[in-house]
Amino acid sequence: MTKKTRNWIIASAVVVVLLAVGGYTFMQSYMGNKVEIQQVIPTEAAAAKGQTATSGASVTGKELNGDWAISTGSKVYFSVTTSQETVNFVDEKVTGNWKVNVDEPAQMSAEGQIDMSAIDSGTAQRDEHVKEADFFDVSKFPNATFKATSFEGLPTEWTSGATNAFKMKGTLTVKGIEKEVTFDAKGVYQDGKILLSGTTVVTFQDFGMSNPHSVVMSTENDINVQLELVLNKG
Repeated sequence: MTKKTRNWIIASAVVVVLLAVGGYTFMQSYMGNKVEIQQVIPTEAAAAKGQTATSGASVTGKELNGDWAISTGSKVYFSVTTSQETVNFVDEKVTGNWKVNVDEPAQMSAEGQIDMSAIDSGTAQRDEHVKEADFFDVSKFPNATFKATSFEGLPTEWTSGATNAFKMKGTLTVKGIEKEVTFDAKGVYQDGKILLSGTTVVTFQDFGMSNPHSVVMSTENDINVQLELVLNKG
């Protein structure tokens, strides 16, 4: 082997190593999860679930019933699971109104929307990709909406700081396509606010999308949707 050939082989090996390291770093940056889900209900409130009304201040319809608005601190999360890990997206541009009536849950209503251009996974290239026509098509469908149709399991009297579990059914609209969903939800009345957390699962196909795959990554079909809402009384 000549010295020239040996140097060429060494140089080629160095280039391959550098490309491999650079490619791995790029893929980790593009695919890695950068968003941690932050729940609005404090841990101590969640631990209070199941306490009796005597363990905290009683909260009746007088405090709860009325018009409430989704306020600052509210977030909606979307999570997808790839062959590498679960990746979270967050949207903090959440607006909407709730009409609460714990005495007559059939009279309750709620609606909200998010600005889809505000979806954030912590990676700009990935965010722009999911906003394109193949996925959320944000330029054509700038908002996603949810309108509740029923609430099941809400007690007529709450305990301040304690968690109340309930089911919230309604219509989720993404890309102009409606999907009936049920959120497993919980609510807490604390410091004059209602804190609400709820989860449901939809699929890419529900809204006319295909779950993305590549030679280095596959994605499950399910999309987990999680509401973390702070309501202020109007």
